[in-house]
Amino acid sequence: MSFQAQYNAKRMSAADAAGLVKNNDTIVVGTAAGEPPTLLEALSVRRRELSGVRVSQILALKKYGYFDPETTQHIRHAAYFLGGASRAGAQEGWSDFVPCSFSDIPSMIRRRQTPAEVVFCMASPMDEQGNFSLGLSPDYCMAGASVARAIVLEVNPNVPSAYGDCKINISQVAGFVESNDAIIEVGAPKIGPVQEAIGKYVADLIPDGATLQIGYGGIPDAVVRQLTTKVDLGIHTEMLGDGILSLIEAGVVNNSRKNFNHGKVMATFALGSKKLYDFMDKNPMIEMHPADITNDPYIAGQNDNLHAINATLQVDLLGQCGSESLGFTPFSGTGGQADFVRAANRSKGGKAFIVVPSTAKSDTISRIVPVLSPGTFVTTTKNDVNYIVTEYGVAELRGKSAKQRAEALIAIAHPNFRAELRAEAVRMRLL
Repeated sequence: MSFQAQYNAKRMSAADAAGLVKNNDTIVVGTAAGEPPTLLEALSVRRRELSGVRVSQILALKKYGYFDPETTQHIRHAAYFLGGASRAGAQEGWSDFVPCSFSDIPSMIRRRQTPAEVVFCMASPMDEQGNFSLGLSPDYCMAGASVARAIVLEVNPNVPSAYGDCKINISQVAGFVESNDAIIEVGAPKIGPVQEAIGKYVADLIPDGATLQIGYGGIPDAVVRQLTTKVDLGIHTEMLGDGILSLIEAGVVNNSRKNFNHGKVMATFALGSKKLYDFMDKNPMIEMHPADITNDPYIAGQNDNLHAINATLQVDLLGQCGSESLGFTPFSGTGGQADFVRAANRSKGGKAFIVVPSTAKSDTISRIVPVLSPGTFVTTTKNDVNYIVTEYGVAELRGKSAKQRAEALIAIAHPNFRAELRAEAVRMRLL
């Protein structure tokens, strides 16, 4: 049967596509812009017909009907990383949080440590070889596709056809729906003077020729804006966003000094503007790969001068970073932070930055603390941490004693809290 004949046979309504889900299935859903709205809305409509279904996903962006505490016996969400749509359910206990590093999710799926009977993902239109591109989110969807009973795609001409290990053939697909709505976009984050100050400290420590991992947020974006005088930067990251696009357009990023996948921008999911998605389409400079390639510390660390920039919520005087919970209340997830901290530590000339404003709640709470709040999830351990950066400076911790760490961290805390932190450090016999 020709590719087109298979295509015609597998095209269906959203209701019929959602009907491919059976009781007790786990549905693996694409990340961020890779989540398929038409399919998920149809799934929400029929949720009361189902029992024991689980939806697994990193970074859900839209709160679909199945995010409903009254119908969790029908469909229950399980988040590898919490976002705005999934946070409330995890905090209130009617949806699930699955601790993991981003790089481990594909192998967890292939080993059946987390199930994947169905894959729902956005895809580009079929090409001449009968392939669809999952260029917005190949991260763990490709692993899901290798074991799932049913791959169900939402095919949209606005989805970029990307290079890399992100292709699914029509022969693998159980069914698909067509849509032409605009892909979800996110705007630039807000940058204030604190973010600018932190960004400058980090940017000053990034040399020409460095390879970067940059996430989304005010501080990473502030770093990006201060890199326009650099040359020959490379990108090996998890999220491809508009900040990276701006560096490419400025000629700052050319990937000419990358040791791994020379000349290419590598990422595992994309989230930004239509301009970004259009830039990705059939662009040989951009390669989208699964997370066990982009985020594997051994692979990423093969790039010399890998500089990783990630954020945290709280840092204790040994340098432990609680980046994903407020006490025992979950807020986000590990994501790729631990992956890229370890990758940068492996890299020749690499640096791992953890960035954090010195205070919260209008300077009433210090984010540098003697010990993490009870119940806080440790994301970057004391053994892995390297640079901590606040608006007051940089503390380089790797290889330092507990006493040296406490001194360095107190020095970059907000001045209003330094005396209190020092007194606590003395009480704890760190100083």
